[in-house]
Amino acid sequence: MVLSPAAGRAVLDRWTRKDFAWAPFDGLGRIRDLDDPDATHLERVLAVVDVDAIRARKFTVALDACHGAGGRLGKALLERLGCRAIVLGGEPDGRYDHTPEPTAANLADFAKLVPAVGAAVGFAQDPDADRLALVDERGRYIGEELTLALAAARRLGRETGPVVLNLSTSMTTEVLARDRGCPVIRTPVGEIHVVEAMLAHGALIGGEGNGGVIDPRVGLVRDSFVGMALTLDLLASGPAEKPLSAWVDELPRFAMVKDQYPLPPGLGPDAIAGLWDRVAAAHEGAEADRRDGLRLGWPGRWVHVRASNTEPIVRVIAEAGDEAEARALAGRVGGLVTAGGAAS
Repeated sequence: MVLSPAAGRAVLDRWTRKDFAWAPFDGLGRIRDLDDPDATHLERVLAVVDVDAIRARKFTVALDACHGAGGRLGKALLERLGCRAIVLGGEPDGRYDHTPEPTAANLADFAKLVPAVGAAVGFAQDPDADRLALVDERGRYIGEELTLALAAARRLGRETGPVVLNLSTSMTTEVLARDRGCPVIRTPVGEIHVVEAMLAHGALIGGEGNGGVIDPRVGLVRDSFVGMALTLDLLASGPAEKPLSAWVDELPRFAMVKDQYPLPPGLGPDAIAGLWDRVAAAHEGAEADRRDGLRLGWPGRWVHVRASNTEPIVRVIAEAGDEAEARALAGRVGGLVTAGGAAS
């Protein structure tokens, strides 16, 4: 698992105070040769799915590894699962064939390839292989938000228990879990927040809506390989004539809008907190969560507004039953942000 904010601050503080011992170059540690560094992870992923059932289906699978870190293990995983693997960008050399973010626009050519080769599913990894986007057998971009939902559908189909999501993750996985009687815990955005809550609540699965699936049986990090294996396991659990598109269409569906706005100039932490207060005051009746910016929730819809930790922008994410409602909600909150919190 990644360092928590507290652990990170402790490391930084220790460095600042120079509270460490020096060692000669030949006393820094030791070297071990690993002939197959992927083997342990591969076996852990295989252990959480029905390998025989997947192998029996002989799926054709397209994988866009984007010349990132996931191509080698991704190909090995698909082959161990008995799939005919068509791998694009399998060499981990960073020479991207397209802009690496696995968005619909960047995967347009890949989406055409999936039905052309008769693939049951197209998997697209980001360069460090912790996120996974999906394309169905018809070439429809399923995206990243539903990767976690499909993985959770398979995991919770075998066992029920807590599920952990961040505040910006789609309601699809939440509704799916609650329909199965599973408690859902929301956390601030950030992998470590999800992981710490998973440990605290003994969660069966967790993750973020960026295609990041976390299965504690394998590891406490977002893992595209787990996402691929659980998706194939889900497909293999149903009738052969039921394609991925049918599984997707059965999920609870909502429309999500993601916008960003320049951070109003001169706003420090106190002023930003005041801005959230004014946004909340303009939406009386909403359930407000202030653990990470401001998340306002109503039955069947929500909006999350937060300042970026890395850029001078404010992100606004809204989700509702249809796109017009989600867009209106995001636009209303975005208008308050650009006006510095004044009524628009």
